[in-house]
Amino acid sequence: MIVGDAIVVFLFANLIIATIGADNSTDCNRLCGAGKSGNRVNYPFGFSDGCQIRLNCSSSGQISLAGFDVRRLTRDSIMINFSAKCNRSIQDIKKLFGDYYALTWQNELLLQNCSSLVSNCSVSASLLENRFKLKGGCDFNKAGGDNLSCYPEGDGGNGVLSYENVSRIGCKNVFSSIFVDSLSDGNSNVSLQFETIQLAWWLRGKCRCSENANCPSLPLADGASGYRCQCNDGFTGDGFADGEGCRPACDTSKYISGHCGGIRIAVLVGGIVAGASAVVAMAVICYFFWRHSYSMKGDTSANRLLSEAAGRSRVPLYPYKEIDRATNGFSEKQRLGTGAYGTVYAGILQNDECVAIKRIKHRDTDSVEQVMNEIELLSSVSHPNLVRLLGCCIEKGEQILVYEYVPNGTLAQHLQRERGGGIPWATRVTIATETALAIAYLHSAIKPPIYHRDIKSSNILLDFEYKSKVADFGLSRLGMPESSHVSTAPLGTLGYVDPEYHQNFYLSDKSDVYSFGVVLVEIITAMRVVDFSRPQSEVNLATLAVDRIGKGRVDEIIDPFIEANRDSRILLSVHKMAELAFRCLAHHGDMRPSMAEVADELQHIGLTG
Repeated sequence: MIVGDAIVVFLFANLIIATIGADNSTDCNRLCGAGKSGNRVNYPFGFSDGCQIRLNCSSSGQISLAGFDVRRLTRDSIMINFSAKCNRSIQDIKKLFGDYYALTWQNELLLQNCSSLVSNCSVSASLLENRFKLKGGCDFNKAGGDNLSCYPEGDGGNGVLSYENVSRIGCKNVFSSIFVDSLSDGNSNVSLQFETIQLAWWLRGKCRCSENANCPSLPLADGASGYRCQCNDGFTGDGFADGEGCRPACDTSKYISGHCGGIRIAVLVGGIVAGASAVVAMAVICYFFWRHSYSMKGDTSANRLLSEAAGRSRVPLYPYKEIDRATNGFSEKQRLGTGAYGTVYAGILQNDECVAIKRIKHRDTDSVEQVMNEIELLSSVSHPNLVRLLGCCIEKGEQILVYEYVPNGTLAQHLQRERGGGIPWATRVTIATETALAIAYLHSAIKPPIYHRDIKSSNILLDFEYKSKVADFGLSRLGMPESSHVSTAPLGTLGYVDPEYHQNFYLSDKSDVYSFGVVLVEIITAMRVVDFSRPQSEVNLATLAVDRIGKGRVDEIIDPFIEANRDSRILLSVHKMAELAFRCLAHHGDMRPSMAEVADELQHIGLTG
């Protein structure tokens, strides 16, 4: 059976590649590398002359552009590795300004040997020295560090830079680059990415987007504008009429066997004609023998624990075969996001139910504890604003959780304009209220209480009616009935962790209150929780908010989207929420309100505002 499974999987991999790989532009090669290990790119990228945006592919499968390694491609940017190097001519970056791509304003180029100081860097000189002093023997003191300059100065919006403006400033060398990025794993963390350049990409001419896609324009340095296609909410794909277009976010029906039967024989014959060697087939078979014996030894204990947890909780167990089919073999095209503990995929089960499937990344002791935690906690709660756990899968050494599918992304994505154009204030108040009611339910209606321990805007999911669903209970803990707190090492997300909990390891319901206070500030400001592009004293959003609210200067930090649509009632409501957030962010937990009090106050704000 193992040999048979190996051959079937080997051939099925060819089927998936051939099926998904097809698009409308057959004259463009979009695969770098061979087979399952190859890197596939979406339209308009590719590796041959017929591609709209030409990339390069090395023999090892590394993707590059203009001689620089590509770190990742997104729907609007190309992330480039730009290692630190002394005496690099500024002309070397000219290749990164092309007809279809250019540097964005989010980069900060570190320039040397300038005719005059261009701009002070947003990052301190000491941090730069610590970060780069070992890079190829480059020491700032020896490499003109005294006149180290940064460009550009300030934020130029969502447009792109021009090489003419960069070269005109009179600097001979470019040492490296810094990019401040919001992580793409679904968290609200912000990382300061050294030795990284972000390029925006676009196509020129008239929009050629598919149905269910929009066509945002990008102002270019030459005064023209480019365009990209993006699928509307609830749809996934590249969005281009000449690419794969848009399909419902969890509609995998065209990849399920019922639709593939007509081409299965052709693919198998094609694979045989292509001459898949016996050596490769034998290697696959040997791999499966090894993996089977290894997993039998290593996963027995974990599977037993998880099976017991599922049995106690009466959580349905899904066969791996159904999970694999629901996600089309965990296809990248169905990936919704990646977090610290796993990757979430959209899927559709045999009963046509859309689900979110989380595949645990590192199957070790910590991950088993995380999975058991979610199984046991989520199976014991029921609230309209908590995401539902539908089942789990622990076959083939995997640890997989199946949740209800919430289609409209996260609160963080909407506040950061990654989805949609902005949320009206009344809707924000409703989202805050529903979230507070869900957390209050965990604290007050459950015995013993549940402390979520990772409340953040990226763990608040929204449906198309903007109904709130609190998710991700991997870090949650049960409270002790006889104690007001639990002693445990502080975990959570940077910028949201209760400082008292961080200091003395006392986890309580007030720790969730603090984290929710940060979310309230996000709702008011739409600012990032941690942002190194802000002044040093304002990098942490909670610190910034406490300062402004405490001084009565809330108006300085209100989201411009709200500012543009406000009236006196909305402004009064914003100030009331700000005062509530201020109380939630009190340093000492005893000074903070309970979540039940927070929920009551938000309901009152909603009624009066």
